[in-house]
Amino acid sequence: MRKLLTLIPFVVIVVLALPVAGQEIDTLRRELDQMRQQFQRAQQDYQQALEVMTERLRRLEESTPPATVARPPRDAAGTSEPTLMDLARPREPFALATTRGAGVLLFDIGVAGDFVGNLVQDRVDRANVGTFARRENRFFARELELNLFGQIDPYARAEVRVVSSELSSDFDIAQLAEAHLTLPTLPLGVQVKLGKVRNRFGLLNERHDHDLPQIDRPDVLVAFFGENGLVEKGLEASITADLPFRLEALVGVFNGDNDLAFGRQSLRDPLLTARLRTLLELGGPSVIQLGVSGANGPTSRGFDGVRLDSRRNTIVGADLKYTYTPENWRHPLLTLAGETVWGLARRPLAFGDPDGDGIFTEEQSTGRRHGWYAFVELQPWQKWLGGVRYDWTQATDGRSGAEWAIEPYVGFILSEFLRFRLAYKHTDRSRRFGSAEIIRSETSFDEVLFQASFVLGAHPRRPY
Repeated sequence: MRKLLTLIPFVVIVVLALPVAGQEIDTLRRELDQMRQQFQRAQQDYQQALEVMTERLRRLEESTPPATVARPPRDAAGTSEPTLMDLARPREPFALATTRGAGVLLFDIGVAGDFVGNLVQDRVDRANVGTFARRENRFFARELELNLFGQIDPYARAEVRVVSSELSSDFDIAQLAEAHLTLPTLPLGVQVKLGKVRNRFGLLNERHDHDLPQIDRPDVLVAFFGENGLVEKGLEASITADLPFRLEALVGVFNGDNDLAFGRQSLRDPLLTARLRTLLELGGPSVIQLGVSGANGPTSRGFDGVRLDSRRNTIVGADLKYTYTPENWRHPLLTLAGETVWGLARRPLAFGDPDGDGIFTEEQSTGRRHGWYAFVELQPWQKWLGGVRYDWTQATDGRSGAEWAIEPYVGFILSEFLRFRLAYKHTDRSRRFGSAEIIRSETSFDEVLFQASFVLGAHPRRPY
């Protein structure tokens, strides 16, 4: 009985609350219906407004005549013909980055390292006649370089390159490898580079060691210009012709510091260089580059190494490069390239007094030398590539001998900043090639070459 008396209040509350809950549900339903009707009316008004505006736009377009745009006169080639004032006016300069904030450097810094190892026979090691002379059977840092480069202002950019390298088995040296200023906005589309530069002679001379397509430089380039290539102090001026295809012409004036090829080291009788290069797109993924180069300057070294008074030395070359890059590929599938170099120098044949008048004379003759290389490279995968290079070079010291070499290689590219290569190189020399040390050593030898290179930070753009 007591439990029933306790439940009576709860039953009364529930009975009284039922009508109130029903009233709230009806109220919510009415408000929802009103909102739905308002939304439908707004949607209809919006659709009517769009139709009215569309109709007005259509009428305006039909009633307004099409505007005519004045076009500049065009020549037969379809390009606007510049005036003399346009040609004489400096080109629009590069714009400095507007996103650089306070405290941000206005130039880039990068470090590149190139480590090389090689294994050769003991007899080649004793004679110091391997690919890397006086560093046979060693693993060494061929090149550790510090690059500082960037835009000076809208009208000029600069690059400074300091390199530390091992020149022999017990001698490291740090030196200023390059330091040059580039003016890209001169009138007539002329671009000038001045300072200490790697000359744009041929296909590979401009490239640093870690950017070469193979571990070592081709033998013909080492024979003509030395292991470091042609690096000179002076200026180069280039211009790109406005043609249906790319045609670049270049001339240079330098001291002639390269002692192996020239060595006069004076602007009173400078080293003169020239290069003509074109890029042709053969349609689709194929691109071919053709180039011819020349260098002429006084030399204090005769054709057979004898020191002479000023004589002129002429070196000319021709190069070709073909790449096939399938669509949507980031690297070429096939690369074919080659370069040939000719040298023309005066050398003494005899020195004496043949007519007995007390005046000693020197009979001169013209010495010619020649060499070339070619390579093919396949990269079917992004990280793996393989290729082979063939070298043939005449003796550069007046002898009649020659040498040839073949070098197959494979490369593993983890990224554009880290690369490894492994190569086998077989060299065969005639017995009259080179110095007495080479003659006493065996004329045929084999080498295994290894390379690991990296780039830390920024790096200048690699030449094509």
